[in-house]
Amino acid sequence: MKSIQAFKLAAGTLLVAASLQVYAQDASAPAAAASGPTTQARQQVQESKAQLRAARAANRALGRKVRAALARDKGISVANITVRAKDGAVILQGTVPAQPQIDRATEVAKGVAGVTSVRNALTIRPVGT
Repeated sequence: MKSIQAFKLAAGTLLVAASLQVYAQDASAPAAAASGPTTQARQQVQESKAQLRAARAANRALGRKVRAALARDKGISVANITVRAKDGAVILQGTVPAQPQIDRATEVAKGVAGVTSVRNALTIRPVGT
């Protein structure tokens, strides 16, 4: 019985000794961890946020340009058309009353400066339905 207790005491001592070594750190580690992100890391985050804001603004501006071009064309009813733009790719969604308007909307959108591709997801929905 005493040998079991001695074994438990020895195993417990080994575990405590091993756990003390696991958490041992040199003197510079606490200071680096407490300071948080470096100045360079913060600057990179700020630059990436600025780039993201600029890209979103450019996408919104392109969407407005395409929507304005569609509105200027008298052959297209833009009341139910949504324009989405991302990096030059434009998506037209919504409904129009006739098939020729779908084709014309694609042509007009392709003619806007900055548009690289157009995906037309417009559907036909007659007026009054």
